[in-house]
Amino acid sequence: MHENPGRNEIRALLGEARNVAVVGLSEDPHRPSHGVARALQRFGYRILPVNPTLTGPVLGEKAYASVRDIPEPVDIVDVFRRSEKVLPVAEEAVSAGARVLWMQSGVVNEEAAAYATAHGLTVVMDRCLKVERATLLRE
Repeated sequence: MHENPGRNEIRALLGEARNVAVVGLSEDPHRPSHGVARALQRFGYRILPVNPTLTGPVLGEKAYASVRDIPEPVDIVDVFRRSEKVLPVAEEAVSAGARVLWMQSGVVNEEAAAYATAHGLTVVMDRCLKVERATLLRE
């Protein structure tokens, strides 16, 4: 069973990260993914929207159909997908060279966590990136 990293490790990861691919980002400002991505921008991260249904930019950033399509380094892959849909995202995160696979609150997939961990990624499951960032790196 996967165990999330400790607070100090998460704090360090969040302090070092710059680019966050937000998988499942919605252009609807009322959706949690949109609010989290907007907050991440305010915290100084560059968000990279990932959603094959998006037809244009979201929050001022070009949208991509998959993590593999992003032409620049990705530090964190933040997942807003149903738990059973996460394994392909973990595979994309590995192939893109991401450092962290982050599954949002309510998203738990042991197989995806094991896959990502086996390929050298740090995995955080069932935690909100916005909340962790606000709590661990108070401004």
